[in-house]
Amino acid sequence: MTTIHTPSPSTSLTVTHVLAELLERLEHSQEPVGPEQYLSVVHHLVEAFGDAPPGAELGALLDTHPAAAELYENVNYQYAGLCRSPLETALSAEQQARQVIERAMRSSNKGNPYGQS
Repeated sequence: MTTIHTPSPSTSLTVTHVLAELLERLEHSQEPVGPEQYLSVVHHLVEAFGDAPPGAELGALLDTHPAAAELYENVNYQYAGLCRSPLETALSAEQQARQVIERAMRSSNKGNPYGQS
């Protein structure tokens, strides 16, 4: 009889965690990092994300590893957009951009008696 061993979520996240730690170290390294090394870590981490079960444990890992969280978000963008980016920050940036555009439009229309550029 053949026994199939399915790794537990914590076991499969061990590799993901190690790679996420390594990516953080590369991101914050004071020494130059070779592009091949960086790409290798990124590619392995993307593969590990594919094997990682979704849930609270993965969320906690991503909360403590910003570079890995950004990579995870980019890899999964087609499914969930910028699902890990704070909504308040994005909304605030959009509102500020609208205000700047409106001010620019008002100031350019002041010199035009017809209200158009």
